[in-house]
Amino acid sequence: MKMDGFLEPSLNIIKGMCILDNDGRRIMAKYYDKNVLPTVKEQKTFEKNLFSKTHRANSEIIMLDGLTCVYKSNVDLFFYVMGSTQENELILLSVLNCLYDSISLILKKFVEKKSVMENLEIIMLAFDEICDGGIILDADPASVVKRVGDLRNDELGIGEPTVAQVLQSAREQIKMALLK
Repeated sequence: MKMDGFLEPSLNIIKGMCILDNDGRRIMAKYYDKNVLPTVKEQKTFEKNLFSKTHRANSEIIMLDGLTCVYKSNVDLFFYVMGSTQENELILLSVLNCLYDSISLILKKFVEKKSVMENLEIIMLAFDEICDGGIILDADPASVVKRVGDLRNDELGIGEPTVAQVLQSAREQIKMALLK
């Protein structure tokens, strides 16, 4: 929305976040603004173009197709955070650093494609803890990792029993069978 030549302030800062492999293929992506890259085909075309412009560059910011994109590469992965052209690059960079550092903490510093693929559900939780609908929820990697860990523990407690719980249940069943 515009009012007298100025853009109305909005909390919807992030237009998208993605992780691509060293061939430019999507590992994980979330786009929050349905007016920007509304279809998967458009998103993948954008990602291919973004990768081709950034995979050899040494900078950490690019303006592409009406978006400000900040990025970071590591081993065989590229991490991107996208915002509008009017967005503050430092805010986008803080979200990018949070994303990368959170994943690094989750994967215990082994930030590479194989580790990310093996832990994709945790990485997805981290994406959701950092940003929801384009609104930045958290930019502190330690608190993101803690909340992701808390969510995983809650899931384990409700749905699937832990190994210790299964062993304890088996012991009780054996005791009951022997006492009969």
